[in-house]
Amino acid sequence: MQENQLYEYAVIRVVPRVEREEFLNVGVILYCPSKGFLQALYTLDEARLKAFSCKPEAAELLEYLQTLERICKGGKNSGPIGALPVASRFRWLTATRSTVIQTSRIHPGFCTDPQETLLKLYNQLVL
Repeated sequence: MQENQLYEYAVIRVVPRVEREEFLNVGVILYCPSKGFLQALYTLDEARLKAFSCKPEAAELLEYLQTLERICKGGKNSGPIGALPVASRFRWLTATRSTVIQTSRIHPGFCTDPQETLLKLYNQLVL
């Protein structure tokens, strides 16, 4: 029997006009320390984004989201932040920002399979 493992997650949001404080959930970042798991899933729905605002451009946002995903994976293609330990990368990715791409507060939970939990949260909170 698998034991429950502590995980933390944050919702990735696009905030097209920061001054209006409106946002669109586009993804989830999940971190499970005991498994060394850090992964992000996202979908950028351009039609929903345009309902909020015509800018910023979807291509630019997608580039930011891809960078976020590379940082989660770590390695040479992820820049200096991607070279940090997994816990530090998660904390950096979920730090409070006043930009177009933001994350929610961090929420904890327990799971047996972080990948399965990430998919479940993604389906509940994004799709």
